[in-house]
Amino acid sequence: MHSFGYRSNALLTFAVTALAFICAITSFSDKFSNQNPSVEIQILNINRFKKQSHGNDEVSLTLDIAADLQSLFTWNTKQVFVFVAAEYETPKNSLNQVSLWDAIIPEKEHAKFRIQVSNKYRFIDQGHNLRGKEFNLTLHWHVMPKTGKMFADKIVMPGYSLPDAYR
Repeated sequence: MHSFGYRSNALLTFAVTALAFICAITSFSDKFSNQNPSVEIQILNINRFKKQSHGNDEVSLTLDIAADLQSLFTWNTKQVFVFVAAEYETPKNSLNQVSLWDAIIPEKEHAKFRIQVSNKYRFIDQGHNLRGKEFNLTLHWHVMPKTGKMFADKIVMPGYSLPDAYR
C-alpha cells in the first residue's frame, strides 16, 4: 500500500463509491416529492376537416393548452418532455394515438404556461373513421432526472368529438 498506484487506486475507488451512493440517494429522494400537475385543454377551432385524395381523414385543430407542471420539478430534474395526444378507438384498432403537440421544458420557471397553437403534427386517420368520432386529449409527460430512472405519467381529458361532416 506504499506505492503511488495502490494509493491512487484506493482513492479513486472510494470516490466512485461515494459518488454512486450520492446518486442513489438523490434518485431515491424523488419518491418523496409531491407531484400534482394540472392541465386544461380546449379546442378553440377545427381549422380543417377533410378527406384526402387517397381516402384518409385529416384534421387541423387550434388548441388552448393551460398547464401547471411546476410540481414535476425537483432538485434532481433535468428537463420534462411533454406532449398532447388524441386517443380514439376504431373498428380495426382498440387504441389509436396521434401526437398533436410537444415541447421540452428545461426549467421550473417555464413549467407554468398557457398557449394557443395549431396541432404541430398532422392528425390523420388511416381510413375514414374520424367523422363524428369521440376522442380523448391526453397530456403525457416524461421527467428526465439528472440521475436515476426516468418516469412518465399522463392526464386523460375525455369528451371531445369531431363533426359529422367534412369542412
